Amino acid sequence: MVNALVMLTVARDKVNAVAEQLAEMPGISEVYSVAGRYDLVAIIRVRDNDSLAELVTNRLRQVEGILNSETLIAFRVHSRHDLEAMFTIGTEEEG
Repeated sequence: MVNALVMLTVARDKVNAVAEQLAEMPGISEVYSVAGRYDLVAIIRVRDNDSLAELVTNRLRQVEGILNSETLIAFRVHSRHDLEAMFTIGTEEEG
C-alpha cells in the first residue's frame, strides 16, 4: 500500500467543485479544505507506485481548477487513531 498527501492550490471559485471531484476518485480516501498556503489536501491510498503515478500525473491533471500541486509520499503511517481502533475491536457495547 502506498500512501501520499497531495497539497493543492485551487482557483478561488472552484474549491468546492474540485474537492467533490477528487473525493469521488478511486484511490483518494479523503479531501480536506485547509487554511494556509494550500486550499485542499487529498489523502491517497493506492496499491503501488504505478497507481499513484497514474492518479497524480494523469487523473488529477484533468480536474479543472487545480492551479498547482505538491505530492508527499508517506514512508510510514503513525496513527494513534488506528491503534485505538485496533485495540477496541470486540469491546463495543451491544444495545
